[in-house]
Amino acid sequence: MMKLAFITHEPFFPPSGGGSAEAVYLVRELKQRGHAVHVFCPKVAEPESVEREFGIHLRLFKSWRMGRYTSFRSAKYLAYPFFLQRMVAHAHRAAPFDLVLSQHAVSAVAAGWLKRSLKVPVVMNFLDYLTGFMETWPSYLAPPPLLQAMKKFELSLPLRYEADAVLTVSDTLADYFAKAGYSRSRIRPIYYGFDADLFPFQPAKRVECDGKTPIVVMHGSLDHHHLGPIALEAIARVVQIRPEVVFRFVGQRTGSLEGFLQRVRARIPEAKTETTGFVPYAKVAGHLEDAAVGIVPYEESTGTHCAFVAKTVEYLAVGLPVVSTPLDSAKRYFGKEPMVRFAGFDGASFGERILAWLNEPAALRVERARIASERVRTELDWRAISKRAIDFVEQHLERA
Repeated sequence: MMKLAFITHEPFFPPSGGGSAEAVYLVRELKQRGHAVHVFCPKVAEPESVEREFGIHLRLFKSWRMGRYTSFRSAKYLAYPFFLQRMVAHAHRAAPFDLVLSQHAVSAVAAGWLKRSLKVPVVMNFLDYLTGFMETWPSYLAPPPLLQAMKKFELSLPLRYEADAVLTVSDTLADYFAKAGYSRSRIRPIYYGFDADLFPFQPAKRVECDGKTPIVVMHGSLDHHHLGPIALEAIARVVQIRPEVVFRFVGQRTGSLEGFLQRVRARIPEAKTETTGFVPYAKVAGHLEDAAVGIVPYEESTGTHCAFVAKTVEYLAVGLPVVSTPLDSAKRYFGKEPMVRFAGFDGASFGERILAWLNEPAALRVERARIASERVRTELDWRAISKRAIDFVEQHLERA
C-alpha cells in the first residue's frame, strides 16, 4: 500500500466538466487497490460527505474561488501552483507521501517543484495541452510571444522536473512530450473516457427521432476553441437547406457561448438555438436522447489536435452519429469508425457532413451504432482507463 498526494486545480467532487470527471475514477481505482489517498484541491461543498463517500482525506485550498467558470481564471491558475506546493510540502513533512500524482498542467508545475524540494516520486497526468488551446484565443487574451513561451514551458515540465512517469490524454500529446526530450518509454497514453452507466445505448430513441424536428447537439465546457467560424458557417449552411433544424448547446452559458450566439443571431437570424445552462455530468445523457447528430466543430490548434474529445466518446456511447473536424488524436483513434465523419477545418464541409447524417434514416445505422457503442464501452469506460493508468503508475513507483 502507498500513501499518495493526488493534486488538482479543479474541485474534486462533483465533476464540473472537462477533465475533472476523470479524477473521481482514478481515485476510486486507487482506493480499491488499498492505497491511502490525500486529495489536494480547491474547496468543495460538504467535504465531510465527500471524504466518507470516497474514503479519502481532503486537503482544501480556500484562499479564493477556483473552477473553470470563475472570474480571472487564468490569473488564478498561474498563482495556484505556488500555494498548492506549500500545502503538499507542509503535509509531507508531517507524514511523508510515497508519490505525488498531478492532474493537468497547472498542478504539474507544483508537482515539479515538489519533486525538486522533497525528492518524492512524481507522476504527471496531462488531460490536455492547455496552452495549445490558446492559439485560437483573441490576441489580447493570449499575446503570441507570451503564448509561445507558455507552450514551450508546458511541454518541458516532465523533462525539466524529472518526472518519474507521464500519463497523456492522447497518442498525439505523447508524441509532443517525446519530441520535447522526455523518454517515450515513460509515457502512457490513457485517452479520455466516460461512465458507461450514465450514457446508455438507446437505439429506439434514435429511430423515434426520425420524422421529428431534427436536433443537432453539442455539449461540454463551450470555450473559445469550441465555438468559432467553423461552427458559425456550419450552422449557416445547415439552416440554408434545413431551416427547421434546432442547434442545442448543453453546458454553462460561458462568455464564449454568449458571444457565439450573438454572432449567430446577427448572421443567421432565422437559426433556431437552445441552451440548457450548466448540466451535471450525471445528467448530460438526458440532453442527448432526442438529438439526431452530435458535433465537435473545434477550431484547429495544437491543443485541439492533442485533445481526446469526450464529446465524441459520449455521442457514440448513446448511439449518436458524429461530425468532427479532423483532429489528429481523433483521426488516429476513430479514423475507421463509420459513425464518425470528419469534415475539413471549414464550416461548409462541416455543414455538409451534418446534412448528410440528417438525410440518412436512423434505422439504417442501428447496427453500426451498436458496434460503436460496444467499442467505447469496452475500451473507454472510466474503469478500464483507470485500471490502465494505475497499473502504469504502480509500475513506475516500483522503479522509483
